Amino acid sequence: MQLSDVEVRILGCLMEKEATTPDNYPLSLNALTNACNQLSNREPVMSLGEDAVKWAVNSLRQQSLVRAIQPSDARVMKFQHLVTEKLDLDQSARAVLCVLMLRGPQTLGEIKTRTNRLAEFTSLGDVEAAVSGLIARELTVEMARRPGQKETRYAHLLSGPPSEAPAEVPIDIAAAEPPRDRVAELEASLDEVRRELAALRERFDDFTRQFS
Repeated sequence: MQLSDVEVRILGCLMEKEATTPDNYPLSLNALTNACNQLSNREPVMSLGEDAVKWAVNSLRQQSLVRAIQPSDARVMKFQHLVTEKLDLDQSARAVLCVLMLRGPQTLGEIKTRTNRLAEFTSLGDVEAAVSGLIARELTVEMARRPGQKETRYAHLLSGPPSEAPAEVPIDIAAAEPPRDRVAELEASLDEVRRELAALRERFDDFTRQFS
């Protein structure tokens, strides 16, 4: 599965609203757009137009991840997610995945705190068990710790590998360094620019002295 960031945001919002505001679920296009652009509980904050959301919703419908329905008491089309059925998720796994989709990489403690309206985890061990189950299914991944970071973070894989390297993949520092011959070439070019600048400065000084 390789979803766009907008598609992930849409699914995360539908999953969240299903659990937290069931009376207002499924969501209309307008309500879904507002949920995607919500300032709280979102990382990163987005500013999507209805056209962008509609386009992504249609893409998700083609992937059987979203269903459009027309309630008898509503004038507009509404949308519901099919993630639970498509990925065969229990409540705990769905809650963890939802938070990772809406907030980005999280620690176990952050997941426990931020899933309080989505599922009930009595301990960090319960959270870890849910995360481990998702890792086994290649739906989440353990992230490499950043400098100064004490706790491990976890990210979803619905958009492919996260931008930061996963914990099991070492970061090749040497690969990030420019080749030595390229460095020498740049240094030589810089020296040439300096010489040309010095020559121009000398010519300018000669020119100004003619009028002094």
